[in-house]
Amino acid sequence: MESIGPLEQSLHTARALVLTDLAASQVAAADVVSMVEDSVVQRRWWVEQWPEGAEFVAGLIAQDVQDALLERHGRWPLCPVCGSGDPHALEIEPELGPDPHWVCHQAGVKVAPVGSLGTAMGGAAGGDSAS
Repeated sequence: MESIGPLEQSLHTARALVLTDLAASQVAAADVVSMVEDSVVQRRWWVEQWPEGAEFVAGLIAQDVQDALLERHGRWPLCPVCGSGDPHALEIEPELGPDPHWVCHQAGVKVAPVGSLGTAMGGAAGGDSAS
């Protein structure tokens, strides 16, 4: 059995982190998972061209899925921190860097690392999210 190289491992890890956040938000329907897969395919080429960017791929895939969801379904993920005002989506920071986090710019706080959104939403991935 052939082992997975570091570039492919970074893509698998990024895919898992984003799917975990989608499940925590209860939006991991088949069409949304297809958006993740499409992003992974596109980012595979990107990371093959720039291997040093492998540690950035989780944030990039999260942003890709967020953009695709906005076009088809609406804002995601909605901020679990702000209890009043208009619902708004979290953003990824840094936009291109290691250790990406979901951030609420209105409250000025880091909400959760990519892949840990479930803890910020009051539950574990796939569990009931707090509303």
